[in-house]
Amino acid sequence: MSAAELPEREGMDYDVVVVGAGPAGLATAIRLKQQAAERGTDVSVVVVEKGSEVGAHILSGAVVDPIGLDALIPGWREEADAPLTVQVTDDHFYLLGPAGGVKLPNFAMPPLMNNHGNYVGSLGNVCRFLAQKAEALGVEIYPGFAADEILYDDKGAVIGIATGDMGVDKTGEQKPEFTRGMELRGRYTVFAEGARGHLTKKIIAKYNLGEGRDVPKFGIGLKELWKVKPEKHKPGLVQHAFGWPLDSKTGGGAFLYHIDDEQVVVGFVVHLNYQNPWLSPFDEFQRFKTHPLFKDTFEGGKRISYGARAITEGGWQSVPKLSFPGGVLVGCAAGFVNVPRIKGSHNAVLSGMLAADHLLDALAAERNHDELASYEAAWRSSAIGADLKKVRNMKPLWSKFGTFLGIPLGALDMWTNTFGFSLFGTLKHGKTDAASLKPAKDCKKITYPRPDGVLTFDKLSSVFLSNTNHEENQQVHLVVKDMALQKASEHDIYAGPSNRYCPAGVYEWIEEGADAPRFQINAQNCVHCKTCDIKDPNQNITWTAPEGGGGPNYPNM
Repeated sequence: MSAAELPEREGMDYDVVVVGAGPAGLATAIRLKQQAAERGTDVSVVVVEKGSEVGAHILSGAVVDPIGLDALIPGWREEADAPLTVQVTDDHFYLLGPAGGVKLPNFAMPPLMNNHGNYVGSLGNVCRFLAQKAEALGVEIYPGFAADEILYDDKGAVIGIATGDMGVDKTGEQKPEFTRGMELRGRYTVFAEGARGHLTKKIIAKYNLGEGRDVPKFGIGLKELWKVKPEKHKPGLVQHAFGWPLDSKTGGGAFLYHIDDEQVVVGFVVHLNYQNPWLSPFDEFQRFKTHPLFKDTFEGGKRISYGARAITEGGWQSVPKLSFPGGVLVGCAAGFVNVPRIKGSHNAVLSGMLAADHLLDALAAERNHDELASYEAAWRSSAIGADLKKVRNMKPLWSKFGTFLGIPLGALDMWTNTFGFSLFGTLKHGKTDAASLKPAKDCKKITYPRPDGVLTFDKLSSVFLSNTNHEENQQVHLVVKDMALQKASEHDIYAGPSNRYCPAGVYEWIEEGADAPRFQINAQNCVHCKTCDIKDPNQNITWTAPEGGGGPNYPNM
């Protein structure tokens, strides 16, 4: 059925529509209600979330700098259901080789890298906590509904979003349970989708928000949650490592956080500007766990959850323009992650609060669908800007000079920025992550050991632990624009890196049969990490929203 033949959508009108119930979106909603009450007025706010529940799609380390929570909800620590209860007690950094490692002295680390006073825990649970606060203030939250389309007025301003239709089969035909999506219209729309949001990407392109900014950069973060033996659990212990198993040209590192209830979080980040198409971030993660310094932590333990998500890494110089007619970008949709700290949730909350203040001023002035230029003008002089500006050269230095020279140079730059100056100015990132791959023939093939099923695992058993599910008979949400190009380039030149960069076994090149090779997409496995949308060398794969409620269901992640 063509779009013209579809029944009209029902619609609802609000002052502010928020896309995404992560820390940035929820902070925006909470702050709007708080400040409106202080002014003796009210605003109507709706938050739409594609996960089956708030927190279902939230994945982060996480060491949380509480500066954002403290500003948004003073006294949260004293609440009975406080989502973070374990403070950092020990903070260790290691440079790893294959058989051992060197512990770096904490006094040599730039002040911004000190984690004491921060909390370890689940960012998903933080969002569940924030959602309760938002709803208590009168915010409407609709989980299980994916924002699928941006709505515009005849002047080109954003006037809201439409959720995706439900009950459409693989061929595009309506099933008996077909339900038309809803229009959620707002005087302003806030995009808080996280890294590489599928609507945010369209907004950036439509309004040319990246003009004059550096290219966006990303990493992929993979994470497991383990239940360990009581004698191996050290609540508040934070360990970060870089070096092995990655080579010196490939950026990334690992982390272990001991949270509550005898649980240990282990994760691995690979910068997506890596060059070797044979590299598999998932398998590098599994290799890391076998390192002599860390494998003992997991002995006798049990892996209870797994997930993966793209991370914004461009920082200060890559943040796009944040305002456009009818809306703003906040949080990781805007790119507010501090790369060396591996933290973004504090800036996500602060950006939501900052956006809310400027939105409220506009609403009070009876404005609609115009541009909040004041928000764009304010962020660089805010606490967010101060946080990101100090670390702006770490990623470019690491990328240009490799691990062993780039990290010390980046640390030096962070030290000098502590005193208000930089020896390097503001460096450029260079190529996009998609353009960084080299042809397979020019790179050394990497052979990974088989998983043992005890400490190391395969992708499919890992995806099972992410509780990922999609309605089977629905349209494939991973769109290949040109299948011939996929064969001629992604397969023939780059040896099919999608099979390796995807952490969930979504993509396969099937080599058997007369029509080999055939590109197979196992969309049911997708954990919504967005890596394919970023790393495909031809930008030939586009991630679109599946039916709302699909994807992972992360517990305590």
